[in-house]
Amino acid sequence: MSENEKTGEEMSLNQKIEKLDAEVEWFYSDEFKLEEAIEKYKFANKLAKEIEEDLTKLKNEIEVLSEDFSK
Repeated sequence: MSENEKTGEEMSLNQKIEKLDAEVEWFYSDEFKLEEAIEKYKFANKLAKEIEEDLTKLKNEIEVLSEDFSK
């Protein structure tokens, strides 16, 4: 499995954020190739959505925990 096929179930939130940062940096690097840009963009977009979902789950867990502590 290539790095681009590795999905969120196999990566921690921190790993996803680091990978997304690396993907975004690629667009600004000398390694940028128009032929690869669409696939890189699709992968980065998918990763960003996974990160957003993970952050929403964490936020919900924190809210539940804070409700438990305020009782």
